[in-house]
Amino acid sequence: MKKLLLGMILLGFVAMPVFADDSGGDIHYDKPVIGVLFSHASHVEEAGLDCDSCHNDLFSMEARAVQEEQDFNMLALSEGRYCGACHDGEMAFASSTRCASCHEGAIGFRRSLGLNDSGGRH
Repeated sequence: MKKLLLGMILLGFVAMPVFADDSGGDIHYDKPVIGVLFSHASHVEEAGLDCDSCHNDLFSMEARAVQEEQDFNMLALSEGRYCGACHDGEMAFASSTRCASCHEGAIGFRRSLGLNDSGGRH
């Protein structure tokens, strides 16, 4: 019973950064590079997009599943795939501009998850 409870608590810590609010929460990607933040709130609440705008054609509903795709990289985005389907410079800022809007860098990524630079929690 203790192992089951501990497992549920640990799973809660892992899932917490992914599903933080009703809009889907923030998703922190760590492949192919560490520290890319996707904000559901900015896309759903601020831009007014609905789930079908991106899911199931561009992205599956499973958080971070896309980062397992071999072509999930900046080249694919510049060719209009994944985020680049909208971030083309016309519908939304081009994926080749405003890098810091999505890329947090390794330190910012760890801090956003409440981790210190050595990987431990604060």
